[in-house]
Amino acid sequence: MGPLSTIYNLALKCRRYCYDHLRKPNRLPAKVISIGNITLGGTGKTPAVIALAREASKRGLNPCVLTRGYKGKSKDTCFISKGDGPLLNAEQAGDEAFLMAETLRGVPIVKGSDRFRAGIMALEYDQLAIINLPQSRLFLLDDGFQHWRLHRDIDVLLIDATNPFGNGRLFPEGTMREPFSALERADIILITKSDVATDGAVLDITDEIRKYSNAPVFRAFHKTVAVISNSGETEGTETLDTKKVYAFSGIANPAYFQASLRSIGAEIIGSRKFRDHHLYTQKEIDEIRKNAGNHMIITTEKDLVKLRDLNIPENISALKIEFSVDKDFYDHIFNMLEGGFHDQDHKS
Repeated sequence: MGPLSTIYNLALKCRRYCYDHLRKPNRLPAKVISIGNITLGGTGKTPAVIALAREASKRGLNPCVLTRGYKGKSKDTCFISKGDGPLLNAEQAGDEAFLMAETLRGVPIVKGSDRFRAGIMALEYDQLAIINLPQSRLFLLDDGFQHWRLHRDIDVLLIDATNPFGNGRLFPEGTMREPFSALERADIILITKSDVATDGAVLDITDEIRKYSNAPVFRAFHKTVAVISNSGETEGTETLDTKKVYAFSGIANPAYFQASLRSIGAEIIGSRKFRDHHLYTQKEIDEIRKNAGNHMIITTEKDLVKLRDLNIPENISALKIEFSVDKDFYDHIFNMLEGGFHDQDHKS
């Protein structure tokens, strides 16, 4: 471990010691499920949060998403959605938070660096908005594995099958947010994007996990389900079969996006990659239009929502990808929740 990663690791240990011994995490008067990872970006947290929120709603629970709204310019604790669509634009909310607000109807989404305060805001709104007793809330903590200030009942950890641990080194020398030993805190582990990894690769990842954790391990997939035009119309993915397309994205794992396009028969004749959470300029869109020529331009849902205030070509569409996991995963997590799984304070 190099000097910078050593300093980073020391800071992690000091912070963890503080929350273990000196300062108790805040507790919301409701159950909290965290969805997070131990690497920088690209594991599929946003689709996982959306899928879990939908399943919780189906089971008669009242989920509310707490998010920091990464890269969102609004710094106050605020509602991104009260369940009926976005109240902020993508630049204010952050691209992933905005996408959740557009996708999840009936699910409030609250943004704030202090997720305890965000949760209290949601509960206070419940009390004001409902004549009888307030609804019981289930809070889903987006990107919360390292948010030690808030007690969690269940920690779900996502590991990307296509790039599980980067080079195995801690930030800034690698992409690990925490050392491997952090795996022991996870209650459930999801190996995401398993559809593009071999069974042998998934077994190797599971073997590595078992060195540190006995948590149940499930496989998750990201399915390409539709193509969304810039006007919001949807078509089946077969419309891209044998089509020549120009692809661009500003996500953590652009290779997976391009692999998804090829898996449905698209031929990528050109591409451009931007940094994760990139905010596009009109000049960049004009350059993409020029480079694509008459070919169809394809991007991700997360990128498309950031283009609405720009003059974009009519032939830009987004590939819609949904999170898919065995029903056993949902049964397991909600059975844990109903059983009052954690009484101890280590989920902080």
